Amino acid sequence: MTDFIHPALLFILGSLPIPFFSGLIRKTYLVLIPALAILAVVAMSPGSYGEAQFIGQDILVAKVDRLSIVFATVFTIMALIGMVYALHLPRAGQHVAAFVYVGSALGVVFAGDYLTLYLFWEGMAFASAYLIFAGHGDRAIRAAFRYLMVHVTGGVVLLGGILLHGAATGSLSFGPIAGAAIDGGLDPGAYLILCGFLLNAAVPPLNAWLTDAYPEATVTGAVFLSAFTTKTAIYVLARVFPGLELLVWLGTAMALYGVIYAVLENDCRRLLAYHIVSQVGYMVAGVGIGTELAVNGAASHAFAHILYKALLFMGAGAVIYVTGRRKLTELGGLYRTMPVTVALYMVGAFAISAFPFFSGFVTKSMVVAAAGEDHRALVVLALTMASSGTFLHTGLKLPYYMFFGTDRGIEAREPPRNMLVAMGMAAVLCIAIGVFPAPLYALLPYPVDFEPYTGQHVTESLGILMFTALGFVIFLRALDPENTISIDTDWFYRKGARYFMWFAERPLARYEKAVSDVSETAVLPFLHGSARAGLRLDLHGVDGVVNGVAHSIFSGGGVLRRLQTGLVTHYALAMIAGLIAAILVFAVVWR
Repeated sequence: MTDFIHPALLFILGSLPIPFFSGLIRKTYLVLIPALAILAVVAMSPGSYGEAQFIGQDILVAKVDRLSIVFATVFTIMALIGMVYALHLPRAGQHVAAFVYVGSALGVVFAGDYLTLYLFWEGMAFASAYLIFAGHGDRAIRAAFRYLMVHVTGGVVLLGGILLHGAATGSLSFGPIAGAAIDGGLDPGAYLILCGFLLNAAVPPLNAWLTDAYPEATVTGAVFLSAFTTKTAIYVLARVFPGLELLVWLGTAMALYGVIYAVLENDCRRLLAYHIVSQVGYMVAGVGIGTELAVNGAASHAFAHILYKALLFMGAGAVIYVTGRRKLTELGGLYRTMPVTVALYMVGAFAISAFPFFSGFVTKSMVVAAAGEDHRALVVLALTMASSGTFLHTGLKLPYYMFFGTDRGIEAREPPRNMLVAMGMAAVLCIAIGVFPAPLYALLPYPVDFEPYTGQHVTESLGILMFTALGFVIFLRALDPENTISIDTDWFYRKGARYFMWFAERPLARYEKAVSDVSETAVLPFLHGSARAGLRLDLHGVDGVVNGVAHSIFSGGGVLRRLQTGLVTHYALAMIAGLIAAILVFAVVWR
């Protein structure tokens, strides 16, 4: 690996000295490591690095190709932006966790075997959980614990799938599974691997961990969470299951599911979290379609989504940071005191809504076009509806009630300068990708033959967006947020856990107590009595017989020892005495 620097090592090993730095030195270091990682990704060449043998299996620490490079590029860029956003934090804990989180995500992206992938996969889960625990408070701790339990469970499922698939194929090599795209013929291990990947992708009904935990994370931690876990899942799905028909319909359902639930939300970050589910649905559907255009669309949309979704979370986080409020029913009128934040947030809102000249327009449309070329009219219709719903809630409803709407008299100000600089970096990239998509297209796994800026595409998109805006104005009062809690699929494991604990504490505990009582009152006394009887039998019976026999043998041995003098005359006299005794006995008996 002399000509290859693994960016994951830069972050993971680079996290170790962070607690020992402070002030300007720490801030410089936090920016320097992501910058070096970007250079490492730009300089790397396709190939295999770090080959080894472990437990009879081929291990490949890094496999570099076009698919891994496009994800590694945006991951390192996002790490730089996220670190700039978090520079104001006085304590090092979140910085360390974020470094390990980013490094683990990069480890997954370059993994060439399932063992390497699994180790980094679990590293992501534990590092990201800290960013939720760091939110403190009862809600954050509970959400973080649930998040961790869900991901540990998913990790166990993934590990089981890896072992079964490895046993079936004889290899732990990480790559496309034969038959998945042709006839869906997967071995049991492959199905478990698919389930593990779908959980991290937040595919319903495995999505509730995301919308439950992300709103409870720290202001800076939520930015990192929005960028890495689900997009890493898209990468592994594109690597292993391209063309799997099931993913087309799961992704289409996701796109609509997230938009529908966003309608019900009052918490600004929870609303944005549901739109992560929706936008990731486009990527899952693109991977499922499996054509070159569709996979390019999934990869490019993941690239754009990381940037504009981070920008949206940074904007919402800035509001929470300066006001301490996150519910739309408690916000409003902030455009007067936070104009820069409003402007930067709206760049992300236009990007996620696929406005022309913003990044979402040149990436999301690629997935929709791929569905059209594959003659999937229903998928095209569903994804178009989801795009309209995204603009309705993220581009119109959320900024209206958060920044405009009713003035609540909140005393607010712009967030710290480093937060604005990070938002500005993301906003510039959202616009640059939308205006000049060619550099992004050049990174994609396959040659791109797609032109987003056609007259038909632009007019269709603007027509849908303007119609959506008209509907928002007409039905504004019907969209007023309400201070309610929406019930998602997390209801099942929340209730299930409650019933499980009730079962463990009531019937199961009572059964265990009854068995214990019976054991203590009947079984144990019987066993103790049997043991004492056995001890007495052993001491007075068996030991007595054994000791008596041993004593007799010992005494007889002493007599024989005394008789064995070694003199012939003694033996002759003994024989004569024996002969005389025999004659006397014979004579008496004969008479």
